[in-house]
Amino acid sequence: MIIRKKEHWFRMLFIWQGSVLPTVLPRLILLFALSICIVWLRGTIFSFKIPLNPVPLTLFGFVLALFLGFRNNVSYDRFWEGRKLWGALLNDTRSLARQALTLPNNTADHKLSINFVQLLIAFTYALKHQLRGTDALPDLKDRLTEAQFQRVAPARYKPIILMKLMAEWVKKAKANHEIDSIQQARFDENLDKLSDIAGGCERIISTPIPYSYRVLLHRTVYLYCFLLPFGLVDSLQWFTPFIVVFIAYTFVAFEAIADEIEQPFGTEANDLALNAMCRMIESTLLELAGEKLPETEASNSGIID
Repeated sequence: MIIRKKEHWFRMLFIWQGSVLPTVLPRLILLFALSICIVWLRGTIFSFKIPLNPVPLTLFGFVLALFLGFRNNVSYDRFWEGRKLWGALLNDTRSLARQALTLPNNTADHKLSINFVQLLIAFTYALKHQLRGTDALPDLKDRLTEAQFQRVAPARYKPIILMKLMAEWVKKAKANHEIDSIQQARFDENLDKLSDIAGGCERIISTPIPYSYRVLLHRTVYLYCFLLPFGLVDSLQWFTPFIVVFIAYTFVAFEAIADEIEQPFGTEANDLALNAMCRMIESTLLELAGEKLPETEASNSGIID
């Protein structure tokens, strides 16, 4: 995800990185070339004049804009739900870390509490890789003990196994009379919240917007854009290619943005910055535990995560 400071209005007109223009530019060039051909032929194909005028295209464009707005709202709802789930993950991991560091009676054995914190950190990285379909082992190897790593490495759903390890830590603490039944229940409530977060993220990943709906809207957008030059050629003449590209950029870019943020856990420019969120969770948990914070790098102009 690209994170920028607020840009000057004039500079925003020329921003390339983070916009969808690189994605849609080949399509706009194709529409521009098609519009030039249509103007050159004066809207005639094989001696047949296409009888279109701007009025029906205007009405149809208004309806199409409403559908695109609905499509973008659905995609943004998925994006925002993903962001809320990761915000809740930050809160719940802080709560669990605080409990592990302060509730056990045997506070002298600080390493056991640190081990629970490391399990929480490993859980966030494992969840990120689970959602992105990438390899979690390099991030987990440095944050788990050898025995824990051997249990987690072959698992298909690594975040769930890590939650099991945290539950076993709580069970052991209760068996050693370091926490009482009420404190154990509080741990269990927060672990249930982690499970809900993982399930919510998996629901977004596994339930895309219905494909038939996407295909219908996609076809309608491009059919409208390819018919647009025929409706404008008589009134705009050689201005037609420029107006067509401007209108098409609005419709095609809206569709491209909706496709990009529909799955918010990827690595595209406008997806959630999961790498940065994992580092933030790791830093805040280590600070709670009084451990050395990891070094982070950030760019003044923006970061891609």
